[in-house]
Amino acid sequence: MNSSGRVVVVGAGPVGLWLAAELALGGVRPVVLERELERSPHSKALGLHPRTLEVLALRGVEDGFLRTGGRAPGWHFGMLPTRLDFSALPTQFPFLLTQPQAETERLLEERARALGVRVLRGHRVTGLAQTGDEVVLEVAGPDGGYELRAGHVVGADGAGSAVREAAGIGFPGSESTFYGFLGDVELSDPPAPGASWHGEHGALMAAPLPDGRVRLVGYDPAAGAAPLTLDELRATARRIAGTDFGARSPSWLSRFGNATKVAARYREGRVLLAGDAAHRHFPAGGVGLNVGVQDAMNLGWKLASAVRGRAPESLLETYHAERWPVGVALGEHTRAQTVLITGVSAEGRAMRELFSGLLEGNRELARTLAMRLSALDVTYAEPGGDGVVGARAVLGEGLFRHFHAGTPVVLSADGGVVADGVPVVRVPAAELPRPGLAAALIRPDGHVWRVFEDAGEVAGAVRELWPAVGAGVSG
Repeated sequence: MNSSGRVVVVGAGPVGLWLAAELALGGVRPVVLERELERSPHSKALGLHPRTLEVLALRGVEDGFLRTGGRAPGWHFGMLPTRLDFSALPTQFPFLLTQPQAETERLLEERARALGVRVLRGHRVTGLAQTGDEVVLEVAGPDGGYELRAGHVVGADGAGSAVREAAGIGFPGSESTFYGFLGDVELSDPPAPGASWHGEHGALMAAPLPDGRVRLVGYDPAAGAAPLTLDELRATARRIAGTDFGARSPSWLSRFGNATKVAARYREGRVLLAGDAAHRHFPAGGVGLNVGVQDAMNLGWKLASAVRGRAPESLLETYHAERWPVGVALGEHTRAQTVLITGVSAEGRAMRELFSGLLEGNRELARTLAMRLSALDVTYAEPGGDGVVGARAVLGEGLFRHFHAGTPVVLSADGGVVADGVPVVRVPAAELPRPGLAAALIRPDGHVWRVFEDAGEVAGAVRELWPAVGAGVSG
């Protein structure tokens, strides 16, 4: 293969695997390089949010996740006792799917391999150089070092991204000033699932795991960065909850800091970043994996289109323009949640009580935060526009299946609309993005691309925005 048509994805976590699958669906066969020899048995994340479930449904793979995961009607914001209600949100998936990351990765790798993606484990990127038309990677593999040339490289290799560092992309923000704790343990006297405690000695939440263990996770104001031991976990639980629940037999003990950073740019020439390589934060609300998969959904169809000649390289600039603000917002609301979680002083506890009361008494505030936490509020609408173009399309039951091939879809109130190369689906006028429309062109990632009051304009817009592959797109 000519290197200009090759895409290398570095990192075989959920973000890299979903991106690779999207590229393969778009006609590009990527190579995934992963430094670890095997998937980690440990799960940093334990849930998939509504927008991530929509992303999976847009490609028809949600059933595998729904079969293995549990469903919770809402989730916490900053470990406040008043939970956010997802059940009335405008989505076909109004719940949190409780799903360990290890299972998510297994299902996503199964999807990627089914589409022909090669996942090379034990291959570590040690250097990177760009020329005008390719990227040269230095890789240390199981059989020694080698060079790999590609037209584009995507770093999905975590907060310590070797790709980001080698590409010279800055990672500004704040370093860790305190640490949370996490222990996956057996409990002789387990609490109720989802039980939580907060007080002057810290914060603690208990989350059941599929293997019968329970995750004890939270914040200890007395903790540092030193590795966590079982004795320390038990002592911390006793201080916060009054009992250690008979914790024993840990499968994983870890600490995590509150460093919060966003990459200065998500694209540097032919190198792009996604997931934790692009944004780092305290894991409040369990949003990190979800935002990373949504990064990959935004990038996948654009990069595949550029590589295959369907769209100009400039389309890739919209990736940074659309997703960088999401990364900034992610840092802001996880910092806000962190203040609530770590508010163990008398003043902090008073703030928590006040805010929790406001959530309980103000349904609009609670809904706004639920939309934000679930990522259903993400829009790519242009400033000064009508707010419709770029917005997430609210898809009714049965519409997700029309996106399974990874193409745009025309939603039309007029059965006479014709558009070459993309599905045209007739819907009631009330299901179009706003009143008075004849049709709407929806992007492969489920956001509104263009709207039409005149159905006769649809065919020309589709030829412009989604031309046949190799149709001589330039620029």
